[in-house]
Amino acid sequence: MAEISEAQPKESDETPQPSNLDPETMRKTKPGVKRLILTLSVLFSFLIGLPFLLKSVEIYRSQLPFRDIDSLSAAIESNPILFPCHFHAVFVNFPAASSSSSGNQLGFSIYSRMQKLFPKTPLCGTCSNYSVSVTLDSSGLLDGFKYDRNLDNFDENLDEYLESVLSKDGKYTVVVVNREDVEEVRAVVGKFRHAWIEGRIENAEELVERIAEIFVKVFVNGGKEEGSIHGEFMPVGADGRVVLSFNLLNADPRDWVYDWDFQSIEEILLAPIVEALRPLADVGVESQVLYHTPKSSFSYWDEKLTSHVFSTKDLPFFVNSNEWHLDTSTAAGGRSKVLQFVVYIPSSRECPLFLQLPNGELSLTNGFISPMWGGVVVWNPPACLNISESTHPLRHTMSLKDMKKVFEIFTGQLRQLFGLKSDSMVTSASGMSILLASERGFAKWERDVLSRQHTCFNLLQCGTTLGSLSRLVQSLPRMIIMDEIGKQVKFSLEAAKLTLTNASLGIYDASAVSSRQARSLAEDAFYHPSMMSVSYYSFEHCFAVYSPFFLPVSLHVLLAVLREWKRYKQEQKKYLAWKNKGI
Repeated sequence: MAEISEAQPKESDETPQPSNLDPETMRKTKPGVKRLILTLSVLFSFLIGLPFLLKSVEIYRSQLPFRDIDSLSAAIESNPILFPCHFHAVFVNFPAASSSSSGNQLGFSIYSRMQKLFPKTPLCGTCSNYSVSVTLDSSGLLDGFKYDRNLDNFDENLDEYLESVLSKDGKYTVVVVNREDVEEVRAVVGKFRHAWIEGRIENAEELVERIAEIFVKVFVNGGKEEGSIHGEFMPVGADGRVVLSFNLLNADPRDWVYDWDFQSIEEILLAPIVEALRPLADVGVESQVLYHTPKSSFSYWDEKLTSHVFSTKDLPFFVNSNEWHLDTSTAAGGRSKVLQFVVYIPSSRECPLFLQLPNGELSLTNGFISPMWGGVVVWNPPACLNISESTHPLRHTMSLKDMKKVFEIFTGQLRQLFGLKSDSMVTSASGMSILLASERGFAKWERDVLSRQHTCFNLLQCGTTLGSLSRLVQSLPRMIIMDEIGKQVKFSLEAAKLTLTNASLGIYDASAVSSRQARSLAEDAFYHPSMMSVSYYSFEHCFAVYSPFFLPVSLHVLLAVLREWKRYKQEQKKYLAWKNKGI
């Protein structure tokens, strides 16, 4: 026992006496780290699982070329799309003129006059970089043509001859033929890219004025007048398709029933028109025959005209949308445009039926158009004169001659719907010009006008659609963007750039085709079915959905780590205080 008591003072010399230790401020052992490591491991497990959670709620988004879209939209909006145009004037039978001095002077005079006719601010889809060249030909151009106005189809034959001898370099040409034996000066615009002025030329200033007006008002502007349909209202769908739906309506089949041989007229008249419009739109044709289709408006009997009459005031109420079941097209789907062309056969109670114009005269076509909808022609059958009282009316078929007359009217209505003139005359300050009708419905220079305007409108729509898509995608980070949408946007941009290249080179048809593709692809991308998904929730919505599950536990773990860290720092401070006091 004594030995043990003697050894105890040696340990007390090395360490402080327990009576001097304050547990609130000091401790003699190091604080443990097991609790801190355990809480940190739980926190780290949550942090490691966070990327997996974000990956599980990730929305797939294909990368879109936002910078290219913005640059294209800015370029289209700031700079109107303009085309180069080249004009050529040929003077025949002007022996007194010198090819060097007079030719240059005439070219400069025509160019100066054209500058006054063009608007100061160039319009989209018109000509900008244009040039005028002049050729003085004594008589060689017409050596191979028998020039005699009295011959049948003189204008058509001369038109074909000029097409064969003039160059095919895309220039718009006006041939001026000076004939001393013909006093009347007349201007004729052909079916191709040329026109001619013939007669006794005495006033050079009037001649220059007339040539400039043909170049600008006809070849550039298409002979349009105020009130015609503008390019932005061209009846072509957003997908570049248009369906021509032809309808034969029997108002009351108890009186008579008419049918038609539509296939024959389609091959004769409609096929060339469809081919002519191919650069502008993918045109489809369909037909149907309907019965029991009365009109909505009323007509009255006119004793002087001995016929039933309806006026232009009744036109808004003529189409009976309740009874005319016209929208039955299966060929037009999505964003395609359907143009309705109606042949209305009145009943015996109002036959014959004619449209009376505001000036009191009867309409020569007995038809009318409704912009962006189509046209109507009232056809009075020959049976009007022999009305039968039979309860079983006979079935009739429209003759090919009657069908040709009706479809010629439809061709004029289609031209009006596209913004062109339906008649064969163009009036200007210097006089009237005759327009030769084309068997394809549209002359080559008219198709050029439509191509330029349609190219401009398509590119504007393409830029607007892609710009809207870009802003929409960037404003909704949770929007699904499939790879197909990215490809459509990419191809749309490529087609738009190709359109600008073709437009700068003056390739009208190719510009119209590529612009139609650019707009169609942009519309397809914007209205893609995956874009219509209901999963467009924002990040705040995602946080609100998952926070009730993870936030309470996460807060407890975080608070536990903070509390344990604070405890560890306090205990470490006590140990250091005890150690310093011992030293």
